[in-house]
Amino acid sequence: MSRIPRQRLSAFLDMLAAERGAARNTLEAYERDVSDYLVFLAGKPLEQATSGDIRDWLADLAARGLKASSAARRLSAVRQFHRFLYTEGLSGSDPAAAIEGPRQGRPLPKVISVDAVDRLLGVAREACERVGATPAARLKALRMRCLVEMLYATGLRVSELIALPLSAATTRERFLIVRGKGDKERLVPLNEAARLAARAWLEALSEAGQADTRWLFPSDGESGHLTRQAFGRELKALAGAAGLSGASLSPHVLRHAFASHLLQNGADLRVVQELLGHADIATTQIYTHVLDERLKSMVRDLHPLADEG
Repeated sequence: MSRIPRQRLSAFLDMLAAERGAARNTLEAYERDVSDYLVFLAGKPLEQATSGDIRDWLADLAARGLKASSAARRLSAVRQFHRFLYTEGLSGSDPAAAIEGPRQGRPLPKVISVDAVDRLLGVAREACERVGATPAARLKALRMRCLVEMLYATGLRVSELIALPLSAATTRERFLIVRGKGDKERLVPLNEAARLAARAWLEALSEAGQADTRWLFPSDGESGHLTRQAFGRELKALAGAAGLSGASLSPHVLRHAFASHLLQNGADLRVVQELLGHADIATTQIYTHVLDERLKSMVRDLHPLADEG
């Protein structure tokens, strides 16, 4: 790398440290990423670099076997570098401004089986009936049962679940009205198991003198209700008791299970979109792998020529 590009890179790193407070590890990562790009330019003046050069560099990264996520990170560093040169008057244009990042495949959601959910719910229910449990332990078990039953029955976001009002336990309807992202309201189903669990939890709250609250899952914390972190920890402990991997189970995984199991049983993707509160059907389409498997099964089982071989 020639002297001038090295000086420009040093100035860029100084800016990141001074204006953004970038940590040492961050600066080292930026230096590695931009240096790789500068080496690829092979001495071409930075002010003459074009969008084509950057695309060629991205193609070279792909040829070297770099993952799309890693290439996207390097492109981000180079984008910021070129923006710095342009705003500082060291280059008359910003060739990276119009460059699209490498397409990254969206990871499939983690999902647990129906049998695994049954085991989880079974252990949660058994904990509520444990002989000899202290009042505090029983109260905690009833709360956990209510949380898991309601999450799997409704597919709520964890933030929506922990902030449910106390009235959610007293509704006579088989649905809840939930206020989600963008302050939008939607209807979500509430099965009998979830309703029973909510009533049992509310009765226990009343007996413990803790029902004078606006929240279904009250807490002494700043929010006034159970935190997502506390629920996540308790869910992992419940998973361990059910013989499941705590590392692979979270409230979000149960939300995914709700959606995937509905689709496996024939639900329409648009219905699932509405239940999950997704504004865009594209967000719900991460579940299309479930639909693909269902369609394969339908063709295999129902097509009149399926058995001919």
